[in-house]
Amino acid sequence: MANPDTARAGDTKRLLVVDDDPSVREMLVRVLQGDGYLAWPAADGKQALAFTASVPTDLVLLDLGLPGKDGWEMFEALRRHNPRLAVIIITARTNQRAIAEAMGADALFEKPLDFPQLLRTVARILAEPPKPHRAAGPAATSAARTLWAHGAR
Repeated sequence: MANPDTARAGDTKRLLVVDDDPSVREMLVRVLQGDGYLAWPAADGKQALAFTASVPTDLVLLDLGLPGKDGWEMFEALRRHNPRLAVIIITARTNQRAIAEAMGADALFEKPLDFPQLLRTVARILAEPPKPHRAAGPAATSAARTLWAHGAR
């Protein structure tokens, strides 16, 4: 696995995979590395925030079922830290698309993952110039919580 300390800016895009399931996390890292990306694993939100604070990160694949902070709370924390960070939500939960749209996620994939489609989506998002995402502020958070409360789970 590539070392984030020796990876130079301008090299291959840097991706972080955040999933509490070690087999899913490692499989995603291998798939992304096999497609030419620099990819690192994180088991929880604490590791994800520490990584993105110390390593310039282009895209995060974020599972919603994390220990400690909920995945949507992690999404908000990552975007507060870096509003230009691209985030793809990966989840075993159903009916999350409306919440993902309300929160401003770049994409959402339900497990089991379609790897060819995921890789196409990663490539498309990374080919676009980084853009500031609208903050998942009170209005988006409120809309997402309302959707959650009314069964979009």
